[in-house]
Amino acid sequence: MKKVFFILTLALMCVMQADAQNAKVDDKELVGTWIMESMQWKGEKKIVCGKEMGYTQFKYYGPDGEYACAIITMDKNGKCAVSPHEYGTYTFKDGWYSEMGREKIKDAMIMIDKNTFKGVWENKRFDIWKKVKMPEKLRKYLIDCCKTQNPPADVQQMMKQNIFK
Repeated sequence: MKKVFFILTLALMCVMQADAQNAKVDDKELVGTWIMESMQWKGEKKIVCGKEMGYTQFKYYGPDGEYACAIITMDKNGKCAVSPHEYGTYTFKDGWYSEMGREKIKDAMIMIDKNTFKGVWENKRFDIWKKVKMPEKLRKYLIDCCKTQNPPADVQQMMKQNIFK
């Protein structure tokens, strides 16, 4: 009898653990500021981002669909630089994700919990992202950098006329 009870208890614990791992995280949990913790190209060793590497990525998902993405680097002297990547919109509903109006992809982002998601980029790179609390001034600065990635048409024209004569 003890053996049966033990087996049933063990089975129940396994089911509960599997269920907890597959628990649905609300789509709204994506809203916020995220920093890349690690990335791994298919078939290669995992790369941990951060201070030691001097490289990470930033993503912002606003409650109204606002999206910003930038690469942040730090040189050996401790100077940080922001390379804006994209600024636009995103959608994330029932596991279907799209950014910048591109085709929606199922499970391109899997919410592990409210503070962690796994991302897949072009089926070649697998990322881990962590939600972070960031000072408003810094978040706004990074988003503004991303916005400058696509200067207005008149500024584009002025650059061509004045810089690339």
